[in-house]
Amino acid sequence: MATMTKEGGRGEMINLRASQKQKLLIDRAAELLGRTRSDFMLETACREAETVLLDGRYFGLSPDAFRRFTAMLDKPPASNPKLRRLLQTKAPWES
Repeated sequence: MATMTKEGGRGEMINLRASQKQKLLIDRAAELLGRTRSDFMLETACREAETVLLDGRYFGLSPDAFRRFTAMLDKPPASNPKLRRLLQTKAPWES
């Protein structure tokens, strides 16, 4: 389990345990990219974290639900005078 503690002005410290095999694998990959183990691990972990978070923005639908969803999107929008007025207003930096 990773523990986080405050460390000087350099940010947070993350401690974790790895098997010798995992450490060697990580070290080989980091060396291949010319990075330190820490930099490699942080970049890789952050990239994976972003992927996990972005995956939460997508959703799957059954074929029937997808047809209903696209039908709603294809339907002309209802009249919205306030939105029309907003879209016709010049931005402050355009004046």
